[in-house]
Amino acid sequence: MTAGPRWFQRLTIRWRLMMIGLVGLAVALLAAGTLLYAVLSATLTSTLGSEASAAAGEVATMVDQGRLSDPVPVSGALVVQVLDSSQRVVAGSPVADRLTPLLTAEELTRALAGEQVTVPGSRSGLSGGLQVAAVAAGPGSARVTVVAGVPTGEVDVSLRLVRTLLVIGLPVLLLVLAAVAWRVIGAALAPVEALRIGAERIGADPRPRRRSAQADGAAPDRLPVPETNDEIRSLATTLNGMLDRLDALSEHQQTFLDDAAHELRSPLASLRTQLEVADHVGDGGSLPAELLPDIQRLSLLVDDLLVLARSGSGPASRGGETVDLTALLREIVSRYAAAPVPVTLAAVGSDADAGSELGPEAHAAAGPMSAGDARSLTVTASRADLMRVVTNLVDNAVRHASTRVTLAVGADPSGTWLRVTDDGHGIPPADRERVFERFTRLDEARDRDTGGTGLGLPIARELLRRNGADVTLADATPGVLAEVRWTPRQGVVSP
Repeated sequence: MTAGPRWFQRLTIRWRLMMIGLVGLAVALLAAGTLLYAVLSATLTSTLGSEASAAAGEVATMVDQGRLSDPVPVSGALVVQVLDSSQRVVAGSPVADRLTPLLTAEELTRALAGEQVTVPGSRSGLSGGLQVAAVAAGPGSARVTVVAGVPTGEVDVSLRLVRTLLVIGLPVLLLVLAAVAWRVIGAALAPVEALRIGAERIGADPRPRRRSAQADGAAPDRLPVPETNDEIRSLATTLNGMLDRLDALSEHQQTFLDDAAHELRSPLASLRTQLEVADHVGDGGSLPAELLPDIQRLSLLVDDLLVLARSGSGPASRGGETVDLTALLREIVSRYAAAPVPVTLAAVGSDADAGSELGPEAHAAAGPMSAGDARSLTVTASRADLMRVVTNLVDNAVRHASTRVTLAVGADPSGTWLRVTDDGHGIPPADRERVFERFTRLDEARDRDTGGTGLGLPIARELLRRNGADVTLADATPGVLAEVRWTPRQGVVSP
């Protein structure tokens, strides 16, 4: 069973509280207004009926006492007729019709039975309606019927005014109450919004949230605790305690990983040195040569773990330095002169070309970049981090490329980009995000002699996010295109 319609569940708490309160208030006000109108209408109608009955009774008394005169003396706008047994008008008030009875035979029977009868005022030349009462009078041999009608015009005006006030006033009242409720609910939820903003600020920083005291004693990496002594204060205090425990656990894990990586480097370096010496002097036969690749792979794994440990605990890059991406790529290309496949830097043409989405084949067809071909594309980041990122991407591309690896750099309205493209077997779309998980290696890369540690791409993404960028994989047809992109706020293009 769901708690409500899906559209209602998608609304914010503030809107849901507003809607529930307004609907409940609208139903209550509508019921109260309807009841008020019904009671007022019944009361006024009953008053008119009593007035008509009293007037008819007074005239009937005059008939019984033989004091009836013609015209019948009445006050105000009363309409009185005296009808004989044949329903002919024998007497009446000044404004009463002397020819046509005010009531039909059926209406007269109902009026004599005590019912309240309302007839159109046009029967007596009046606007509106008439509330009519009838009373029998006179001796048995000369019985007559006294009919008295009271105009309902003033009552109709009053009821119409009440209806107008209810139709117009209730929506206006609801709007005023909605504005008040919106402010009141907003003020009540303000501490919750402060908790959300604090949690968002803390969650946006992937590093451990080490608590640091400030001069005023506040902790910028903790949720604000409201001064009110209520449930929200208890919630904030509890969540801050949970953050303390998570910090302690994260620091323990980070310290263990850092220490383990450091402690493993020394024995591995010593073991590698001894194996290289043994292989050089010929001791141990073929065993040193067989073990050296495994030792090298373990050393690489330890180095990657150390990078991850430092990237998780080190400060995020803020400000950084201005890095010339073109110069950085040239330096990296020079390091891969002896790579199994050529690593080249694709030319970037005019400013319009640099801002367009060129495919990897177009970059490769442009040929290696010369000093005259390149524009200076700079970003604000850590040069050491970018060097490690691009090196990891190029290592991965060289490992899987068939004939070439192409590097390119450029900028477009959405930001500055750096691309590493290979023409290898490619990566299935379903695995392009999974390869950024730690220790993930696809089936074709699981060979220990050719596959990596499964940490290159995770390290690249971790370091890039610390520098205001991200990396994604796309299809290069054939091969894979790894794109590093900075938004316009982080990437700055220098002509």
